[in-house]
Amino acid sequence: MSLKKLYTSLKGKKKIVMLTAYDAQIARILSNTNLDMILVGDTLGVVFQGYKTTHGVTMADMLYHTKVVVRGAGSKPVIGDMPINSYATEQEALHNAALFLEAGVKGIKIEGNKPHIIGALSNEGIEVMGHVGLLPQTAQSYRVQGKSEDDAKRTLDDALELAGTDIFALVLECIPEALAKKITESVTIPTIGIGAGSYCDGQVLVINDMLGMDEEYMPKFVKHYAELTQIISAAVNKFTEDVRTGLFPDSSHTYH
Repeated sequence: MSLKKLYTSLKGKKKIVMLTAYDAQIARILSNTNLDMILVGDTLGVVFQGYKTTHGVTMADMLYHTKVVVRGAGSKPVIGDMPINSYATEQEALHNAALFLEAGVKGIKIEGNKPHIIGALSNEGIEVMGHVGLLPQTAQSYRVQGKSEDDAKRTLDDALELAGTDIFALVLECIPEALAKKITESVTIPTIGIGAGSYCDGQVLVINDMLGMDEEYMPKFVKHYAELTQIISAAVNKFTEDVRTGLFPDSSHTYH
């Protein structure tokens, strides 16, 4: 079944849930959950590589992480995030999307209102997820989009034009809830929100954010479902203490 047919059938019936993953171990954990799909996000540039933005992420980076995520994801659909400068032209988009498909993804995601690019990809049977609102690859600053009347109309127009293409879902990032509601009610494809309120057809978060891996990064739309920074720090300190006091390794953790 195509992703579009699958996820469109859920619109208004069941919320769609997506999380990012960047390695096989996390992907394997996610494969055994009720999650709908995994996004190999270009956010790996921030949470994995330590950059301030996603601007330094390359196709080589994305393909490496995609391959290892696919290796652990089992039957869970994996979506590849096309990085900056990888889909400027139809030819470039087709070439790089084909590399993602070879890496094992079921679909790809691109930012912005690019119907001609999406059309070229769709014509080759490549399933595409759209993305409007805050566009991290090109944004000058990370702030809520669509707050002014003109900006809201531009975002809505972009969403409607994209919904007229063959995309299977549309990410709405950092826009007011009322605008996200209007978009969601105006399109037949599912919307997936991140900082876009509760009326979207689904939600996505960066897994490192929802697991509390960075206590210094806490935008309004992020909720911690665990506090792994504290758990990991406590475990490392306990390990250090046990090694220094001679409690580890003990007999039960030693070969005889």
